[in-house]
This record gives sequence, C-alpha cells and structure tokens, in this order.
Amino acid sequence: MSEDIIRDSVTVVNVFASWCVPCRQEHPFLMRLSSDPRVKVVGINYKDDPKDATGFLQSEGNPYAAVGTDRSGRQSIEWGVYGVPETFVLDKAGRIVLKHVGPLDQKAIVNELQPLIAQLSATTNR
Repeated sequence: MSEDIIRDSVTVVNVFASWCVPCRQEHPFLMRLSSDPRVKVVGINYKDDPKDATGFLQSEGNPYAAVGTDRSGRQSIEWGVYGVPETFVLDKAGRIVLKHVGPLDQKAIVNELQPLIAQLSATTNR
C-alpha cells in the first residue's frame, strides 16, 4: 500500500473479497464509516478476480478511497491476515493500532472503531 494514501490521516484498512459472505454482510457498515470525515477507508481485495471485485463494488457501493489487489494473498499474510474479512485501524503515522477479525457490525463500529477514530483524530503525528 502506498504511504501517500495513508499519510496524515486515520485510516481503516479492510481486507475483503467479493466471494466472501461475511464481507457482504459488513459492507453497509463500511459504507457508513466511509462518510466519516475523520477517517479514510481503504480496501485490500484478497484472492479475488479483479472483475468480480469491481462488479461487487459497483453494485453495492464503493466505500474505499483506494483499493489494492492481493491476488496471491501474500501481502495480506504480511499484515497477519488469515481470513476475510479483517479490518485494521492505522494511526496518522501509519501504525496499526487495532486489528478486528471477522465482519464489522454496529457494535464493533460504535464500541471499537468510533472511539478509537475520535482519539486518534485528536492526536498529532509523533
């Protein structure tokens, strides 16, 4: 992932695939999260056909400011991903501060992500 994408912003990185049923279940929550001006949502498309991923995002909406493709799964392994969906919150310096395994839901957004986003948005880079 390019550092330009995540520089100076709180970033949520979501690892997803069009063939993943839980990814489809969490998608409406990502759409809502992407409207939060304090955060940038980016996606990593995992072991997926790019045409299928594009079709999924065109039909369901695209919450991502940018999408990277990981056809082999190697880049995701470097992130510690062992299944999809998985979501990471990065601080403004690009450090991982939260890893959420499994689909996001309202409880995870309200109890985990939003308080952390608020805290990280209030801090400056160190």
